[in-house]
Amino acid sequence: MSGITEPRGLTKGALAATSWLVYFFFYAPILVLIIYSFSDSRNASVWGGFTTSWYSEFASDGELTGALSNSIRIAIVATLVSVVLGTMSAFALERFRFRGQRVFDALLYLPVIIPDVTMAVMLLLFFAQAATWFGFPKGFGTIALSHIAFCISFVSIVVRARLSGMDDKLEEAAMDLYASRWQAFRHVTLPLIMPGILGGGLLAMTLSLDDVVITQFVTGGGWSTLPVYVFSLIRKGVTPLINAVSVVMLVASMALVALSLLAQRLRGDDAV
Repeated sequence: MSGITEPRGLTKGALAATSWLVYFFFYAPILVLIIYSFSDSRNASVWGGFTTSWYSEFASDGELTGALSNSIRIAIVATLVSVVLGTMSAFALERFRFRGQRVFDALLYLPVIIPDVTMAVMLLLFFAQAATWFGFPKGFGTIALSHIAFCISFVSIVVRARLSGMDDKLEEAAMDLYASRWQAFRHVTLPLIMPGILGGGLLAMTLSLDDVVITQFVTGGGWSTLPVYVFSLIRKGVTPLINAVSVVMLVASMALVALSLLAQRLRGDDAV
């Protein structure tokens, strides 16, 4: 006999209304943002008629498109490196025992726990010393390394959660059937943890594309990502151009989520 009681009558209606209010609270600002990105008025809060000129201005603005290109390049590099290193660290912590493991585990969680400003100041000091000692300039390299530094932790957490829920006997069964450790990993372990790797990679790319605080501290040499550039535009006043840029970033994030879910579903169908 189940101990869960299904709500009835007024309680069920109240729960449904509360759910709709929560959805409205979260998604109404996004809807307003999308609507006013098509406003013909330069005032972002005043509707001046329908137009797509702000998207055309965004496409023709060399600085904006350059910042977008920088964001994408940095996000790709940060995601690829973070996925490899994060997956390796997840395996090391979940499958092996070694001296200093607890210290390594604690240090791996630091980027998740400490404030962004604190990490930004630490990275700023580090790269300032690197520039003094080795002549390492600020720019693409410093931004990419900074994003990798905090993305590894998130990838490792997601992949480690997937590993902890996987049955070790599956690998043992593969090796009992004369598969090498690499073959067992490639044909058994990797397909099973691939949803976690995809999820961690998606999270890393999203964090990299959206980061403002850390990027603003470590950027230099004329380099600017799209979020940092938009933040600089806000100081001059919010216009529908910023709304249009935000909608483009929103659509890109939703496309990444959709691709990740599609890949996981196709992989699940193949497994069946």
